[in-house]
Amino acid sequence: MTAAPVLDIHLSDDDSAEALRRDVRAGLTVAPKWLPPKWLYDARGSELFEEITALPEYYPFRTERELLRSIAPEIAGAAGAGTLVELGSGSSEKTRLLLDALRAGGELRRFVPLDVSESALRAAMGALAAEYPGLAVHGVVGDFTRHLELLPAGGRRLVAFLGGTIGNLLPHERAEFLTALHDALQPGETLLLGAGLVTDPGVLVPAYDDAAGVTAEFNRNVLHVLNRELDADFDVSAFRHVALWDGEREWIEMRLRAGRDMTVRLPGVGLQVGFEAGEELQTEISSKFRREGLAVELAAAGFTLARWWTDPDERFSLSLATRR
Repeated sequence: MTAAPVLDIHLSDDDSAEALRRDVRAGLTVAPKWLPPKWLYDARGSELFEEITALPEYYPFRTERELLRSIAPEIAGAAGAGTLVELGSGSSEKTRLLLDALRAGGELRRFVPLDVSESALRAAMGALAAEYPGLAVHGVVGDFTRHLELLPAGGRRLVAFLGGTIGNLLPHERAEFLTALHDALQPGETLLLGAGLVTDPGVLVPAYDDAAGVTAEFNRNVLHVLNRELDADFDVSAFRHVALWDGEREWIEMRLRAGRDMTVRLPGVGLQVGFEAGEELQTEISSKFRREGLAVELAAAGFTLARWWTDPDERFSLSLATRR
């Protein structure tokens, strides 16, 4: 008989609300203004992102999925994992590709999804427990930038961090994340990392600025979040979505550009913030990588890049790194 799913909760609604207030105070009181990308993903934002993944311009999702489909058995054989840990997106098709390959290899016994949303995690865990009888499911409600040391141990773990999410972290944040993950793992355990690669800006930019305007709505949604959670009075329609390629830093920046002078009140944090016409609020970066640079970052955190795969157009990579 399969044991009932287990859920560890290390992040409450109060924690999330305080984190939002802290980030808003920090990001809207400096120049240039910024917000962390995680606040894009409330329920509506998550729905919009699902729409984005199906857009013709948004190649990263389908490229990673098809790459994973072709190499999942190879990953399973190289990792030899008894436990699959996934940081985010615990109900996706890509999760099932990994689970199927690892189960076919005969060693998988447990799945550990980590996500900030308790409700999303409970739904995903229930579905996966029903779909994979005999698989122990141990969920963790937490933030991958704060709670990696609380991941359940044992079972020779493979940690999957997919979707190019590593690129949403600034370089110093990536170093901190990879070091924390190294410290949470045992020697010989592995990291499967999905990362976008530097490619033609003519392909990159439209992926973050689609013709249908879905990404623009997704980007502006963060202002709806602030209006709802902090009783703010952003005129969402007064902000324009902007996506730019920074060739020096090799990342895409998503911004919101004020269409007029305005003053925004945020009673939930006791702030009143001015925007000049044309002023921009940064909402996301998405770094793109080269193999040599990623190998250096992994090595600095105590990982050895063991395997490297890319699609034929070399726009996206999956790499397997071993914790030293």
